[in-house]
Amino acid sequence: MQNKGLIKIILGVLVIVSLYYLSFSFVSNRYSSKAKAYAGGDKEKEYRYLDSLANEKVWLGYTLKECRERELGLGLDLKGGMNVILEVSVPDILRALSNYNTTPNFTKALQIASERQKSSSQATYLDLFVQAYKELDPNAKLASIFSTYELKDKISLTSTNEEVVKVLRQEIDDAISNSFNVLRTRIDRFGVVQPNIQKIGSSGRILIELPGIKEPERVRKLLQGSANLEFWETYDLSEIFNNLVEANRILASMSNIDSLNVAQKKDSLTAQTQTQPSTPAQKSAQKVSSVDSLKAALEKKNESAGDSLKLMEKQKKENPLFSLIQLNVMDGKIGRGPLIGLVHSKDTSLVNSYFKMKQVREVLPRDLGLRWSVKSRDENGEWFELIALKVNTRDGRAPLGGDVITDARADFDQTSAYANVSMSMNAEGAKTWARMTRDNIGKSIAIVLDGYVYSYPTVQNEITGGNSQITGNFTVEEAKDLANVLKSGKMPAPARIVQEDVVGPTLGKEAIQAGLISFIIAFILILLYMQVNYGLIPGLVVDFALLLNVFLMLGIMASFQAVLTLPGMAGIVLTLGMAVDANVLIYERIKEELQAGKNMKKALVSGYQNALSAIIDGNVTTLLTGIILYIFGTGPIRGFATTLIIGLITSVFTSVFVTRIIYESFHAKDKWLDLKFHTNLTKSLLLHPKIDFIGKRKYGYIFSGTILTLFVIALFTKGLTPGVDFSGGRNYIVRFEQPVRTDEIKNSLEDYFQNASLSVITIGNDKQVRINTNYKIDDNNAAVDDEISDLLYNGLKEYLPAGTTKEQFVHENIINSQKVGPSIADDVKTSAYIAVFIAIIVIGLYILMRFRNVAFSVGTIAALFHDVLFIIGCYCVFSGLVPFSLEVDQNFVAALLTIIGYSVNDTVVIFDRIRENLKYYPKRNKKRLMNEALNQTLVRTFSTSLTVFITIGTIFLFGGETIRGFSFAMLIGTIIGVYSTLFIACPIAYEIQKRQLKIVDDDYDDEKPLSKKPEIKGKADNKQIEK
Repeated sequence: MQNKGLIKIILGVLVIVSLYYLSFSFVSNRYSSKAKAYAGGDKEKEYRYLDSLANEKVWLGYTLKECRERELGLGLDLKGGMNVILEVSVPDILRALSNYNTTPNFTKALQIASERQKSSSQATYLDLFVQAYKELDPNAKLASIFSTYELKDKISLTSTNEEVVKVLRQEIDDAISNSFNVLRTRIDRFGVVQPNIQKIGSSGRILIELPGIKEPERVRKLLQGSANLEFWETYDLSEIFNNLVEANRILASMSNIDSLNVAQKKDSLTAQTQTQPSTPAQKSAQKVSSVDSLKAALEKKNESAGDSLKLMEKQKKENPLFSLIQLNVMDGKIGRGPLIGLVHSKDTSLVNSYFKMKQVREVLPRDLGLRWSVKSRDENGEWFELIALKVNTRDGRAPLGGDVITDARADFDQTSAYANVSMSMNAEGAKTWARMTRDNIGKSIAIVLDGYVYSYPTVQNEITGGNSQITGNFTVEEAKDLANVLKSGKMPAPARIVQEDVVGPTLGKEAIQAGLISFIIAFILILLYMQVNYGLIPGLVVDFALLLNVFLMLGIMASFQAVLTLPGMAGIVLTLGMAVDANVLIYERIKEELQAGKNMKKALVSGYQNALSAIIDGNVTTLLTGIILYIFGTGPIRGFATTLIIGLITSVFTSVFVTRIIYESFHAKDKWLDLKFHTNLTKSLLLHPKIDFIGKRKYGYIFSGTILTLFVIALFTKGLTPGVDFSGGRNYIVRFEQPVRTDEIKNSLEDYFQNASLSVITIGNDKQVRINTNYKIDDNNAAVDDEISDLLYNGLKEYLPAGTTKEQFVHENIINSQKVGPSIADDVKTSAYIAVFIAIIVIGLYILMRFRNVAFSVGTIAALFHDVLFIIGCYCVFSGLVPFSLEVDQNFVAALLTIIGYSVNDTVVIFDRIRENLKYYPKRNKKRLMNEALNQTLVRTFSTSLTVFITIGTIFLFGGETIRGFSFAMLIGTIIGVYSTLFIACPIAYEIQKRQLKIVDDDYDDEKPLSKKPEIKGKADNKQIEK
């Protein structure tokens, strides 16, 4: 083999890279196991243990926190959590940009656009609005609506419609970006490991994944709240320092201070980060010190460790507040500005509790408000600033809100190395801003978003006109972040949840177990099959290639920080089955060469060379479907596509190149030269079959036509059962302690869900049901989720153990919940249709490009449509008759696309053999040529179909309820894919070639196939070649 050295280098690099990235997962899992053993089932204790080691270097110079960030991520369906898609309301943005214009045409155009978007989800809302507005009044100018004071610098009354649309599009994009920035900051407060937030194209939608979330209600409220930007006057520390000293004295005088049960709950003042161990003040980004007594005690030298600990405990009792706050005091002088001091993240909640105590509030100024900085002052994310605000308004609201901001941007001054931020306000804001700056010259004004301080610049002079410049030692990124914060204040519309999926930790744990069991069983079965089919050594070589394939697949996924989902695990198992295909092709070609009389070394070279074309074509077609699935899929389905794509690439590499290096290495030592590539059981399996597939094609046409006709009738009469992905609605999987009947559950709930659809089916066993309803699905109010929880609890109370509270029901009995709004359901449905259609067309074009004959493309496309319709028909007929869900959802579409790729793989292998035989026998009868190709590849078709069927069957039996419908579609597709290749694709290609060549369908020539291909010299005729 050429370039053997290069292949070894690539293999070595891939193994090293995979080991490197997977090592982080092993290290992270080892410490997680230690934490669980240490905690003994106490989750809070477990988290505290991990947090205490977060900044400790544990592996290759990386901290535990960095290792956990680099480990192979698990999807929410495997470890539990919350998956949310939010959508920024473009209609609300347009209303705000028009200054809430109430003209009839404007209002009507918004209504029309909203209705059209339900059926035209691929068009943007802005385009639909402009189209509707022009239809209502062809001569109307958009400038008359949007030439407001806030947009006066961008839109004038003379602006053309095209110019206005360009500005509106930019404003909408900015609003979405602002929402994204606000949401990203809010997510950081949850303290979850490996959160994910990303924009979904240009749709105005934002995907958020929060692993391990236990309070979905709190997440819903926080994510859907409007951004609250405020400008506050501040206290100087010197103004309140004596009050703080008095508060510290009061806390110290309380005899029961050590026994206070301080609630460690998150509130508006909590700087929520991962809890870290205490470190000396010198590690802080800024050197600060406490009051003199504490400072003196901490700076004493030559003290024993025991004495130091006792002294620390003594100081905590004498200075409960100041032992937690590193005061903004330098060399005995109180620092300027509103910064009180730095507090370690683990102590922020305790500090909050101290300041909430009645005795402490009585000695502090009544208008004192305390806020935490949004970012830590040090690189480790441990120390946060405590800022003193002046809440001196009657209603407690900020004197100036973010709604007055018209623009904000990062600027650069040629005379300075630092960036600055320019800010503009409307007339009302400019007036208030002038008063605030005039009254606070030399003091700071805090910029607060959602209760956290982003900046507190010092006022240099009175600012009139509403145009300000904030300067400081800003980096470019810091200036951009602050500008985004300021622009967030003018967000005209909050983001609303349009899709939600909550997976409980119990269900996630069960999913991991089911995935691992299905993987192990499928892997063992494939190993045994290869041993039985091809013998010990060839089987072991394939087994090693499969193990290496899985290892490289996981390593590459970890290096790309891909997330492993339950469908992704199914993708790994499926890739195992499909990886065997390449090895089977190679082994079957080697067997043919051995039967032709070649020795082992030459047979090996010819076998690999002759199989390469079919392997590449088959895997490219499956790869194309995987790419299409990745583009149009979301969430776990995209995880499946990622796994499939990576698995296909690694399987080709290991099957074609690695196994060949292994054989050639042993052949160089004159070993393994007597391999037969069969066993006594398989020696005569399908040896020289002579089945007249083409002659019997009419039976296939009749069978397929009859079955598909029945399926079409069923589709028109019974129809498909759309999943929540396609129909919109809410799904709840509820687990009971005792067996329940679905009809009784439905009857109990019907009185609570009046005027709404309601369905109840069994999931897995008779103690678990899935409830689906479209109750108030159009209502985006966050309170609807709580309302439905109440309805479910009240309706199912009689089936719950006595004394079960609503909170227990929501967190223990509801193990999974899903919400899909109607707008996103329409988009998912449209994307599914487009994905299937594009996949079929792309594959047809690829076949045309590779085989240079439209007959092969038409045969392939016909077979694919046949397979798709057959699987859809099976879903229609068997829905409600089998004990698992057969709803049409994204999993179903993923199965369809995968089957399309697999079915084409079969077809391509046969077409490739036809093309090869045509080179040797250019004048042979087409019918005989096709039949010989079908018979020559029959062993390969049987072997690969059996291995794929085994793997899919394993997923179906052991892979869990979540993907049972997916695996059912794959099982049907595996069988029907082989059938359509033999009786649809090839016969139709033959029919077209008959018409192209104007030949007759003569009888099948029963001549024995040649055992050896003769060399072709010159332009020998057909008889000379076959002689």
